[in-house]
Amino acid sequence: MAGGKTVAAQRDAWICFEDEAGQTLRPPKARTWGRRGRTPVVPVSGKGSGRISIAGLACFRSGERSRLIFRTIVHRGRKHERRSFAEADYIALLDAAHQQLAGPIVLIWDNLNTHVSAAMRELIAARDWLHVIRLPAYAPDLNPTEGAWSHLKRSIGNLSVRGVDQLLAIVKNRLKRVQYRSDLIDSFLAHTGLTLEPHST
Repeated sequence: MAGGKTVAAQRDAWICFEDEAGQTLRPPKARTWGRRGRTPVVPVSGKGSGRISIAGLACFRSGERSRLIFRTIVHRGRKHERRSFAEADYIALLDAAHQQLAGPIVLIWDNLNTHVSAAMRELIAARDWLHVIRLPAYAPDLNPTEGAWSHLKRSIGNLSVRGVDQLLAIVKNRLKRVQYRSDLIDSFLAHTGLTLEPHST
C-alpha cells in the first residue's frame, strides 16, 4: 500500500479501493428483539428470483471529502444472463469516478479474473489518468470498501422484500445514505489500519 500512497502523492491523485458484493432476496441474519424463549421469525417470500451485484469504490485524497461511488446490476435469473460485472461495467464505473472526482485515480483492487484479463489491461492502458495496484491475495481486511458492504448488510438484516426491484431500491437507498457521510467512509479506512499522508507542498 505504501507504493500506492507514493504514486498518489506524485500524481496528486485519488486513492480508490474497489470491491464487489452481492445480495439475494434472502436477507442477512441479524439480531433483533423478541419475547424471551421465542425465536423471532422473519417471513421470506419464496416467490420470484433475482440477485443484485454491486461494485463500489471507496475514494480518498488528503484534504478532500471521502467518497463512495457504486454501480449495481440486477440479475433476474434469465437464460444466458451474465451473473457478474464484465470488463465494460468496471471501466464504466471508473470513467464515472474519474469524471466525478475530477482528478487522476490510483486504483487498488484484487486479482479477480475480470480485473486482470487482457481486455481489462487494454482498457486500463488507454487511460493515462488511471494507475492500478493489486491487493495481495486474500487480503479483504486491507480494503475499506468491505466496510461499506458490512454496513449495508447490517442495515438490511432480517429485511423481507417482495421482489428484486424492491431490494434494488432499498440497497441504493442505504448506499446513498453512506455517500453523504464522509466520516463513516473515513472509518472504513481507519478500520483497515491504513492511513493517508498529507500531500507535501
